[in-house]
Amino acid sequence: MRWTSRVLLVDERDRLLLLCARDPRRPGARWWFTVGGGVEDGEDHRQAALRELREETALSLPAERLGPLLWTRRTHLSVDGRAFDQHEEYRLVRLSAAEAAATRVDPAEASHGHHWWTVQELATTSETVRPKRLAPLLAEVLTAGGPARTPLHLRDFDEDADPE
Repeated sequence: MRWTSRVLLVDERDRLLLLCARDPRRPGARWWFTVGGGVEDGEDHRQAALRELREETALSLPAERLGPLLWTRRTHLSVDGRAFDQHEEYRLVRLSAAEAAATRVDPAEASHGHHWWTVQELATTSETVRPKRLAPLLAEVLTAGGPARTPLHLRDFDEDADPE
């Protein structure tokens, strides 16, 4: 099991930063994903989220800026011939215009680019976005006025087999 911590990094215009990756073993296979990654030894999920945020975007934010746990999910996926079984936790960070402008995505972390996505763009794209159904999930978070009391478990998912 790989434990991961993901960040929904949202700017002042309610756009979500997603990074893009490709699978070198599957021509044409590319996907968009949230900032974040694996929890390292000695870290909890919150510490991992802040470290990943710093590594991937050059933003060093205090722990109190990281929102509460919004979603969890378990997913199976394969990348570059390696299979992953991972547990993911998602938290929200809202940025000011100045912080969004200061965001510097590390090209090594987003080898095929990055983009600030609106909910509308997410809802209408034909690109692969992880987690699936991100547009309605994000729209709910942005319009709810705050996170639900209980984190939502996005169903267990096999990214390689499930078409939706």
